[in-house]
Amino acid sequence: MNQRELLNKVKNLGYPLLETDEVIDVNQTLAEVIKSHDLRLWEGFSVMLAHTLETGQFSYDEVLSHFDDIKEREYFRTLVAMSLALYYYLGLEFVFVDRLVQSEYFDRDLHEEFIKDFRGKKDLDLNDKTLSSARMINTFKNYFRRAEIDLIEYSDKQDEFELEHAMSQVFSKKQKELFLKKLKGEKLTKTEREYYSRVVKKKVLALANSDLHKLAARLVKE
Repeated sequence: MNQRELLNKVKNLGYPLLETDEVIDVNQTLAEVIKSHDLRLWEGFSVMLAHTLETGQFSYDEVLSHFDDIKEREYFRTLVAMSLALYYYLGLEFVFVDRLVQSEYFDRDLHEEFIKDFRGKKDLDLNDKTLSSARMINTFKNYFRRAEIDLIEYSDKQDEFELEHAMSQVFSKKQKELFLKKLKGEKLTKTEREYYSRVVKKKVLALANSDLHKLAARLVKE
């Protein structure tokens, strides 16, 4: 795959360097991104990974199957750990990331190491290559599209990243999931209805209180 073809494909993974409507194999494309050794694309890997996780198309094993080079498999493993650390650092508790975090592929040591690097604004080490933590953060923010499916439909906010971050400060992952299900009119189980009524609804009512909103806004301005 040549460079132009690869750039054409990564647009479909939420990183639109070029416009294309081509239907792609997302796992093969992630592997090709690693094989390119293009640090600009690697800085956008967290965007592409989030997109494939959100759509349910990501398969760790399938991506690995495209590598013959052990070193490239290690780059892939490290970039996944780096991306998960970035989501955590930014306070983005994506529901669709949980499955990967809880899988056998999750490397807690690497995860914690990269969180420290993001906090310290340090370069990110991939053995013989380095990425700028600042550029990786900015790239994610600039190309971030949708943290939750149809989230923007239910808000007047234009900055979806800001909204996702704000929600993560108020709701746990499970609470946010129920909040979104209620907004979409999806059916809740009896247990979910009871938990929503007992816990989530109280937070929703507090957020909807105009007096509380005014007080909070006053504190933000100080």
